[in-house]
Amino acid sequence: MHSRHQLLRIRPEAWSGVLDRAPGVSEFAGNERELLAGWAERGWPVIARRPAPGETRGIAVGLPMPPALGKRRVGLTVPVPAVARTLPQVALEEAAASAAPRLRPQIDAVLALGRRLALRPAVFGALLWQHLTGLSYLRPASDLDLLWLAPDRDIQPDLLAGLARIDKHGPVRLDGEVLFSGGAGVNWRELHAEIGRPAGAVLVKSMKGTELRCARTLFA
Repeated sequence: MHSRHQLLRIRPEAWSGVLDRAPGVSEFAGNERELLAGWAERGWPVIARRPAPGETRGIAVGLPMPPALGKRRVGLTVPVPAVARTLPQVALEEAAASAAPRLRPQIDAVLALGRRLALRPAVFGALLWQHLTGLSYLRPASDLDLLWLAPDRDIQPDLLAGLARIDKHGPVRLDGEVLFSGGAGVNWRELHAEIGRPAGAVLVKSMKGTELRCARTLFA
């Protein structure tokens, strides 16, 4: 099973068959249909997602249309042989070149926090897709979505407090998850709010679903 946020490149010769089997894709028209039809041929990946009820064959994946085309999220199921390769997560330092200049001070602060804690944040959401495709996904109010892979318990307080400070000074909202090694994740804001409470609980998301777990023992 692929983990959440896993990027997959699909073989171009298999793409039309994937679209033909996808419910709702026949409703696409014009520029939206043209963009979707050429997605794999351009080398753009899709992202693994949690399967919906009844999706038992193949790999559940998705991709978002850019805001100019309605920002519709497209859910697809891909046969295993159609996957050309899996791709590594895109690091924030790599994707930063695709962000607006006004975001650079905030991004630089996040990168500095990561260096101090020996962590390398990755991106998802609007910045990821803008970086991968070159299309306009970021809007003035877009969040900066970040992934932090399994930080040690002793640096978690510094990470969460650092993110809260950077978020407070803007200019955009920091969102994202702290990930377990297996790909499940918890929203950093929820973890920051609940980890100091004796009965604090957070929602953990995985490919199997969601589960409410004790924040203080989450990474024990």
